[in-house]
Amino acid sequence: MNDPSLILMVGDLTYANQYLTTGGKGASFMEPLTSRIPMMVIEGNHEIEPQVAGITFKSYLTRFAVPSEESGSNSNFYYSFEAGGIHFIMLGAYVDYNSTGAQYTWLQRDLNQVNRSNTPWLVAAWHPPWYNSYNSHYQEFECMRQEMEALLYQYGVDIVFNGHVHAYERINRVYNYTLDSCGPVYITVGDGGNSLAKGKFCWDSQPEWSAFRESSFGHGILEVVNSTYALWKWHRNQDNYKDDKLGDRIYIVRQPELCTNSSTSKGNDATGKGSSIANGAPALLAKWKWFISLPFILTTVM
Repeated sequence: MNDPSLILMVGDLTYANQYLTTGGKGASFMEPLTSRIPMMVIEGNHEIEPQVAGITFKSYLTRFAVPSEESGSNSNFYYSFEAGGIHFIMLGAYVDYNSTGAQYTWLQRDLNQVNRSNTPWLVAAWHPPWYNSYNSHYQEFECMRQEMEALLYQYGVDIVFNGHVHAYERINRVYNYTLDSCGPVYITVGDGGNSLAKGKFCWDSQPEWSAFRESSFGHGILEVVNSTYALWKWHRNQDNYKDDKLGDRIYIVRQPELCTNSSTSKGNDATGKGSSIANGAPALLAKWKWFISLPFILTTVM
């Protein structure tokens, strides 16, 4: 794998669980990587770490700096940034997400300002998944989905990355539990470490919105080819790259002209809606490549 340009960690950063030395050891372990590569993070449930006097998230807020002020949120729990052709939105699942709250107001403003001419891809990330057919954490954040899903759909978020569930699952484009070609592709890659979710499902049969699921240690690679095509690949950790083994592989295709009931932003269609999933390889019009390994996102520009 090429050296990444960016690391993005989607929650549960060290599992320190109030043991400060564990948090320090985790930071030291990552230092050879983080000392030379920028890293962005968002909080997970293991960053809450409740202490006396109601103090929470102390280690998270002390150890990690994010562009909250630059993105207008003024909160380390949610923010946005741009890298290459992607506008990243990092949402906080463990702070207020109601439609009357500060995070929702900021999200609406941020989405409205995205210029899809400059950043055609819109990628969101937060820790717990909304769509998940595993028994572990099933519908745990249904309230957050009901508050925020319509807004993300309105502005045409292309891909959503989550962790929390210690397994892999790729969700077909969906909105409100109904297949919808204008909805995001949801991808849970919480299988990078810790114990696995043992493959126990809430459903007797795989729901139609669940495209692929497997409880194996693994990681993913997202290669953004151009403004239309992105190649997603999920690898089991035990597989050999030289053998070209893949657990899951799919092209994600943006077709914004197919969805007309959308909002707009400066210079271009803001939503970017109307996306499909294809197996065939596109012509390479550009060479953006983004390497993603959730809960890490690794990127490089070729």
